[in-house]
Amino acid sequence: MDYLCLTIVAHAGEAEAAFKARLTAFWSHLIRAAPDTYDAVFAEAKAFEAHAGKVSRAYMVEADAAGALVAALRAAGLEAPPPDPDDTYTKYEASGSEWFQLAH
Repeated sequence: MDYLCLTIVAHAGEAEAAFKARLTAFWSHLIRAAPDTYDAVFAEAKAFEAHAGKVSRAYMVEADAAGALVAALRAAGLEAPPPDPDDTYTKYEASGSEWFQLAH
């Protein structure tokens, strides 16, 4: 199975704590509303980063589910540039020390 790196980006000027709260609310909703889509998320980056001057968080997601995740994120008001479909990762690459694997 191939994975893509999906980056979710905060609003301009949004603090990490506020962004983290929005992410928690989104994932809590998704796990109930679309469990199959949530199950396609394999790993979460251990740390927040900066993307184009904004706080961001990266996720490793199953390539086949990336489109559904981007659509769900956008519907919830979260910014997620579409991941590059040619930049794939194996399960082993998505299991590195910088990633936290999600229990499903």
